[in-house]
Amino acid sequence: MSEVMLRLEGIGKTYNKGKTNEVSVLKSAGIEIAEGEMVALVAPSGAGKSTLLHIAGLLDTADVGQVEIGGEDMTGLSDRRRTIVRRREVGFVYQFHHLLPEFSALENVVLPMLANGVPQAVAEMRAADLLARVGVADRAEHRPSALSGGEQQRVAFCRALANAPALLLADEPTGNLDPGTSDQVFGALEELVRDRGLAALIATHNLDLAARMDRVVRLEGGQVVAG
Repeated sequence: MSEVMLRLEGIGKTYNKGKTNEVSVLKSAGIEIAEGEMVALVAPSGAGKSTLLHIAGLLDTADVGQVEIGGEDMTGLSDRRRTIVRRREVGFVYQFHHLLPEFSALENVVLPMLANGVPQAVAEMRAADLLARVGVADRAEHRPSALSGGEQQRVAFCRALANAPALLLADEPTGNLDPGTSDQVFGALEELVRDRGLAALIATHNLDLAARMDRVVRLEGGQVVAG
């Protein structure tokens, strides 16, 4: 049986909008994702999917509830320890690539590895291999402004996986691409995730892409329900 890589239990999150207006985004939300499993998270805009992903990836904290990554309870960890876990165990992909414009594609993938203590020569070799895997090896020395939207997002995938995380979280990773490019780019991501046996939670509005994953869940009324 595959190990549960991500477990969220009883997650609640409320935002204060003004002195008397509170908005409960998540209400006792929970989900388990095993290693090697791709799960699609489908929800309308404003339903709280980004909040759920940020809590799962330790970028935000829940008001109540428990987050476990790789069987380790993240509750009460220091900011430093949360940063270390996030850097080593979690990869993020967003709708917009957020590549650093002054660096080449290769350098954008190398930088997170350097921050994690990987020697530069090793980091460059790993980065080149990742870029080749997604079909942009010939664009390695180009800066983001010289890349197409699909190429930029492929580089962002490589950056997210640079430190070999066990968990991938993606928020509308193809939402900024046309349908044809979206299908191709998702195929590259799917291949990387499958080959590496990652646990992946991927928020998407694209039901065709969602159908290619192992299962679909929805965020309704602040809770995660089966799709």
